[in-house]
Amino acid sequence: MTVVFLWTDIMVWSLVFIIVLAIKSARQSMHTRQQWRRVFASPIAMSSTIILMFYLTFALLDSVHLKQTVSTHATQADSSSASTNTALPSTINQSVYSLLDLGLMHLIEQQERTYSAPFALTEYSSSLVYDAQGQVQQRYVPLQYAGQHLLLPTHETAHDITQQQIARDVLIKSAQALGGAMLFMLVVLSLYTLRYKHVNKATDTIKLPLRAAYITVFVVISLLTIAYYLSHFYHVLGTDKVGADVLYKSLKSIRTGVLIGVLTTLVMLPLALILGISAGYFKGWVDDVIQYLYTTLNSIPGVLLIAAAVLVMQVMMSNHPEWFTSTEERADMRLLFLIFILGVTSWTGLCRLLRAETLKISQIEYVSAAKAFGVGPFGIIKRHIMPNLMHLVLIALVLDFSGLVLAEAVLSYVGVGVDPTMHSWGNMINQARLEMAREPMVWWSLFSAFFFMFILVLAANLFSDRVQTVLDPRGQK
Repeated sequence: MTVVFLWTDIMVWSLVFIIVLAIKSARQSMHTRQQWRRVFASPIAMSSTIILMFYLTFALLDSVHLKQTVSTHATQADSSSASTNTALPSTINQSVYSLLDLGLMHLIEQQERTYSAPFALTEYSSSLVYDAQGQVQQRYVPLQYAGQHLLLPTHETAHDITQQQIARDVLIKSAQALGGAMLFMLVVLSLYTLRYKHVNKATDTIKLPLRAAYITVFVVISLLTIAYYLSHFYHVLGTDKVGADVLYKSLKSIRTGVLIGVLTTLVMLPLALILGISAGYFKGWVDDVIQYLYTTLNSIPGVLLIAAAVLVMQVMMSNHPEWFTSTEERADMRLLFLIFILGVTSWTGLCRLLRAETLKISQIEYVSAAKAFGVGPFGIIKRHIMPNLMHLVLIALVLDFSGLVLAEAVLSYVGVGVDPTMHSWGNMINQARLEMAREPMVWWSLFSAFFFMFILVLAANLFSDRVQTVLDPRGQK
């Protein structure tokens, strides 16, 4: 196995490294630590943060890609045994998998023929099949992988198994998974409680809502454990047109949503900071040029600008297929380009806000005194202006996160988002257009994409509201 470095993997792990350094630096400041403890003092903010951490964990697990190296001996063995059909095709061994894929390998391998509803044992639509006597019949074909443990003991057919039997089996297996989750949580949370009790007694007076944190962690881990355990026996969220498991597609889409929301800040933040502070501090022709730039950019419909840029990039990539050695690299490059375009078109709002705030701060007495003592412009910006703008930057970033996640879904829905081969909630919603119009209606793909995206955006909005309440000086009493 060799590690494959995609561009977005490098960017997201670099950002994680920077965030870890920033957290270590912030822990050394009593004022900063107290501010963040006030943020997490809210039970809603604590629960939202835990949910966001789970989403981030899934995104990071899906951002470590591995590729199995096929030796010459293995290739010859595959070719020699091809006639006996006992070895896997070499193309499977050469596929790129993430750590998340390795954990969900059973969902990748258990691919059905076509649509099936959640917890169903047969296909969703009837098909023409030949019976033992060679007669053609219209019937619902049993699924190849779902519910096989119910068929083995009595050799029943899928049609003979009632909904009550399935519900009873699901409840029993859910209880088993819940018991395992409770045992795991009992050990982990006991250790975690001891650690937090020690921290509260030693240093800070602001108490963290540990009860809300424990309940949230317990609920999320229980739901994930139950879904994971049941996925070995059923298609928990059904299958799509080609028989792929919808639960697997929904979990894989987490990476795209989180990366769009997080990495876009890497592109927009330097532009907004440099141009906003420069316009507010230097004024004059610098301010005029920057105002003209973001006013012109704001005058262009954002969706049309993004669509034009993505289409140009798509044509360029199609004309140069030699630039990419695999489908994953091609899809990753399109995702990276979409992140870049979203960042270039999203910096204007923050830039305008920072310009106005810099204009106000530059008129304060201590900044004027620094100028009188001969401190240079960059020294004043570094020591007096940047620290007073960071709360605005942080508030703007957390507020923009949910908007960027929704923007990816909208752009993919209209066909100018991420690559169609990449898993994303926008692509799932786009495919659900036709599924909702067919008879019988296929609703579970749209529901799954909506549910996972709704939880992420809701958690991000609740957390950003708390950050704004605590960090904004105007909101403090």
